[in-house]
Amino acid sequence: MKTIINSEKAPKPIGPYNQSVFFNNMLFTSGQIALNLEGDLIDDTIEIETRQVFKNLKAILGEAELDFNDVIKVSIFLKNMDDFDKVNKVYATYFNSENAPARETVQVAKLPKDVNIEISLLAGKS
Repeated sequence: MKTIINSEKAPKPIGPYNQSVFFNNMLFTSGQIALNLEGDLIDDTIEIETRQVFKNLKAILGEAELDFNDVIKVSIFLKNMDDFDKVNKVYATYFNSENAPARETVQVAKLPKDVNIEISLLAGKS
């Protein structure tokens, strides 16, 4: 049975979806963009935008009683692959190479609200 998990510490969804779904001890997050709790876009730089996305993901993980150590897979969608190195530096502050999850990073033509980055996670509870 699936359980819908939403956090009051992360921005509300901007469409007909939930922040995450818990199923079979796995948490599937929806893609998060750099919105703050008021729904304002935080996009001063790609680094600040990425940190806001991770802040939102941390809140969702916390609501499910998980943290970044429980993340199994990360999907990163970038508007511009030239931002890869900057995003990777921020990413490395959340995951160490010894326990890092699997990941893909792809460049896309456009993202919701014309943001520069969107990230979704898959996490597991043992």
